[in-house]
Amino acid sequence: MRRPPDPAEEYLRALYEQLGGPLHGYALKLTGDPGRAEEIVQETLVRAWRRADLLDADPAALRAWMFTVARNLVTDQWRAARARPRTVSDDAALDSTVAPGDDALDQAVQRWTVAAALDRLSPDHRSVLIETYYEGRSVAEAAARLGIPQGTVKSRTYYALRALRLALEELGAAR
Repeated sequence: MRRPPDPAEEYLRALYEQLGGPLHGYALKLTGDPGRAEEIVQETLVRAWRRADLLDADPAALRAWMFTVARNLVTDQWRAARARPRTVSDDAALDSTVAPGDDALDQAVQRWTVAAALDRLSPDHRSVLIETYYEGRSVAEAAARLGIPQGTVKSRTYYALRALRLALEELGAAR
């Protein structure tokens, strides 16, 4: 014996046939991951199935609702991933080849390299970078502190960063 067709199942199948491909493409564009895109499509269809009685029969409105649900699901996944701390397995920690002191040593070498590169800059460029990057001052605050116009601070910062990059390249610290 064959069971009679379920209207909800037929509705879901028709939705999948009409919107499954476009939804998958949209979710893939948003996530960049085919597996996650498939999950998004499935969850979107489940939500449509649960709300079948409330959804508008207009195909354009239904399509818009489903794409909105898919986008919201991607956003929810992104927010959930950002809220969770990244975990490292014990095996990965044990396999790490970095000795405890190496990180501090690397940071010290980086500081010395940046200090050497800063010494190669003109005093005007160096002072603007120190005010804006190291002291964390805004353009207006740096301008007032250095006694120069805000536009000058902006242009000097731009050219100072270019000169700093060149100096770091000369020192072999940047590519």
